[in-house]
Amino acid sequence: MEARVVGLAVAALVGLAPRASHADSLGSDTGAFERALAHGPAIAVAASYVFGLATSLTPCVYPMIAITVSVFGAKNARSRAEGTLLSLAFVLGIVSLFTPLGVASALTGRGFGSALGNPVVVGVLALVFAALAASLFGAFEFALPSGLHNRLSRVGGRGYRGAYALGLVCGFVAAPCVGPFLFGLLGWIATTRNALLGSAAMASYGLGLGTLFFLVGAFAVNLPKAGPWMLGVKWAAGVTMAEMALGYVRDAMPLAARSLIRPTPGALVLAFVTLGVGLSLASAYLASERPRSRLAPRSRALHLASIAPAVIGLFLVVTFVEVPVSVALGSGGSPGTGASLSWESNEATAVARAAAEHRPLLIDFGAAWCVACKELERVTFADARVRGSGARYVSLHVDATDEDDPVVNTLRRKYRVTEGLPVVLLVGSDGKEALRFTEFVPPDRFAAALDSVR
Repeated sequence: MEARVVGLAVAALVGLAPRASHADSLGSDTGAFERALAHGPAIAVAASYVFGLATSLTPCVYPMIAITVSVFGAKNARSRAEGTLLSLAFVLGIVSLFTPLGVASALTGRGFGSALGNPVVVGVLALVFAALAASLFGAFEFALPSGLHNRLSRVGGRGYRGAYALGLVCGFVAAPCVGPFLFGLLGWIATTRNALLGSAAMASYGLGLGTLFFLVGAFAVNLPKAGPWMLGVKWAAGVTMAEMALGYVRDAMPLAARSLIRPTPGALVLAFVTLGVGLSLASAYLASERPRSRLAPRSRALHLASIAPAVIGLFLVVTFVEVPVSVALGSGGSPGTGASLSWESNEATAVARAAAEHRPLLIDFGAAWCVACKELERVTFADARVRGSGARYVSLHVDATDEDDPVVNTLRRKYRVTEGLPVVLLVGSDGKEALRFTEFVPPDRFAAALDSVR
């Protein structure tokens, strides 16, 4: 049972872990959470919900659920409707706490994405995520001062107002487990610089965190008994954040990483074996936490021994899976990934070529901090169908990483690129814009679009 829980937790948390990415040569791993954003805001908001749900399974939150529901009176409600409304008031309090944080993070994050091109900034972020991982592994806790914690614990009470107030402080009371998840998610929101998306993602995170509270309060659902599996969720979150810290270091030194990390079949097998060793040791650690377990004296040793192979194995697996085949083979051409489309970097030259040769023009506005841009480069622009259909185009890549570059800003105004990135334009041979894409586009759809423009 513990092995299955750990495996599921790793899969869920790795799939949702936020990371701001900027690497170029390796086709950086951005984490499935950011890849969800690359495929559309709705998917990213849904991923935020699952991330919040995962947070509610941690040891700081899960045991609180039944007690908290009793405090605001849902268990003793006179009717199912009253219990539902009380539970909704509690969840609304949670959402009211987190939503403004998403807005603030997005609004203060302007320029943060560009800063991800600075190795010093990336190094600091790697240290932050390493610290978050250490806290989840038990090295220390994000804890409020005891006086403030005690005061917040007394907030709320029975009735709708009390339920709302209790939900409003829930995140602070459970800070030791909520904090690492929350800081990572807010860091990702800062890179989007989109207040609407930030508020929606944090509201969705709050809904995920409050789901189990709502089910228990509204429908008297009996949750599974708390046990070692909660430590498995926390362990998986720590492994994920430690892998992210290593990912930042790798992305800050893409050339060195490329020379050291070779995605050969043998290396991939070794990576999976290493991860498997970590998961096996973690399963033994969770087994040691059972009552009257014969492994109990070895609990701490098993916990510590499981961390390194799990983190290293996960890091290598994620890296190998994310490295495009074109990079592994050492081909060149595309901005950032090494795919074989031939890109111009000077707008005047590209436009002149297209006009002289009576060819359509493909314009890609991207940036090192843009998740969907990297996904386009890694998946779409590297696709054989896209390369074939794009051969008749003159292709221009505009690197908009530096938001203060006057040349880039002039091109933004010229091509009406006023919102976020990516923006990919297809301009016909007559010089008129034919199609515009503002999010990740799958290869088959993009190849069809390329074929449709003359």
